[in-house]
Amino acid sequence: MQLYQEQPIKIYNTLSGTKELFQPINAGHVGMYVCGPTVYSNVHLGNVRTFMSFDVVFRYLKHLGYKVRYVRNITDAGHLENDEDAGEDKITKKARLEQIEPMEVVQRYTVDFHNILNTFNFLSPSIEPTATGHIIEQIELISTIIDNGYAYEVNGSVYFDVHKFNETHDYGKLSKRKLEDLVHNTRELDGQSDKKNPQDFALWKKAEPQHIMRWPSPWSDGFPGWHLECTAMSTKYLGEQFDIHGGGMDLKFPHHECEIAQNEAAKGVSPVNYWMHANMLQLNGQRMSKSTGNTINPDELLSGNNSIFTKAYAPSVIRFFNAQSSYRSVLDLTDDGLLASEKGFYRLMDAVNLLEELKPSETSTLDIKTWKQTCYDAMNDDFNSPILIAHLFEAAKYIHQIKEGLETVSSEDLALLKNTIHRFVFDVLGLENTTKNESGTDKLSGAISVLITLRQEARANKDFALSDKIRNELAAVGIQLKDGKDGTTFSVN
Repeated sequence: MQLYQEQPIKIYNTLSGTKELFQPINAGHVGMYVCGPTVYSNVHLGNVRTFMSFDVVFRYLKHLGYKVRYVRNITDAGHLENDEDAGEDKITKKARLEQIEPMEVVQRYTVDFHNILNTFNFLSPSIEPTATGHIIEQIELISTIIDNGYAYEVNGSVYFDVHKFNETHDYGKLSKRKLEDLVHNTRELDGQSDKKNPQDFALWKKAEPQHIMRWPSPWSDGFPGWHLECTAMSTKYLGEQFDIHGGGMDLKFPHHECEIAQNEAAKGVSPVNYWMHANMLQLNGQRMSKSTGNTINPDELLSGNNSIFTKAYAPSVIRFFNAQSSYRSVLDLTDDGLLASEKGFYRLMDAVNLLEELKPSETSTLDIKTWKQTCYDAMNDDFNSPILIAHLFEAAKYIHQIKEGLETVSSEDLALLKNTIHRFVFDVLGLENTTKNESGTDKLSGAISVLITLRQEARANKDFALSDKIRNELAAVGIQLKDGKDGTTFSVN
């Protein structure tokens, strides 16, 4: 018997707004699609949080014995600025600014994306299709939508007719928006004059003369609409209807709403049974934004080479921090939060390592089987990793009590305890067993903190020679001190 037969999952379905019992279309098999990155810049931590959440979902479904086909795409064409139908393709713009080929941009940032995810111990998806690799499928999909009467061509561009579609379907059912409200709140924008209505969205855009990325089609030399790409790729590999579609909360409208409309217009069926959305990541209580400077790249957080955090953090500490919050909750990234997570992570790793030293007794005073089921109950409740972690800390307490002779555990229960902890800590949460002594990070941070304090005291006493000596000698061994309004931080080069 597979575990999934005795461990039913409930998933919060954005479409219904409720937790629903998960019943895959094909017993024992799961089709899951997650919107991947647009590869025109380094992947940011908000993206990483979303992909990390679905990595845990993927891991848990596999742990339960499901055969999972996980498709996560690469958007390497067609994504215009500000997610509108006008403006410049983000990749083309980056290529023009750096005076390189667009596919050089794609290659550079796809490699960066994979490197970052590998650093955080992600499992690879089953299939990772690219938008440019599926132009034919997208053209065929557009032709079908036109033939079914839900799209129109104007001057070489093709637009989805939202108002026509809404006559017989429910455009807005995922985001809970009414078309009448969208009409009322829409203002005319430049570049929308070809559309019948401002709410219509592009399925195919005719390329301007200066547009580098273009393909031939029945309508013009051009490129596909951003929303269309995911519809074409998800249904090609998962079928006209599949189980789970995931992505960030910011994609719910218009991207995912448009995906539903496209599929219903082309195939006559709603494509997805369970829509899952990961919430946003904040930085020190504010939305991450490049324009305001309130942002940080994963590499900067991992290396400590930034002016926001007091130290570098190990990849598994960041994974642990993410897992301490529900994927549906807003998560605020702060130094205090990471420091607390780091302590918790190493406390858990210490308990995991201590497991190997435990000696079994003839009988158990602990009910390990009941504890094990509480771990499953947590994950079965919409992948509730924070509750799972609470139960893992409960096990850590058991381990110390057994070690101190305050509790006993039989050899059978000890084997069950070891197996369960390893499965949930490493297989499901995707953590790696890094100890403080192995990484040396805490000792280094502690030593540098002492030196920073001594330097501050020297400056307060106007002993600038000593202050400069501490700074310069640290710099000589690759440790840079940075003085800011919130104090002194360091980075290791």
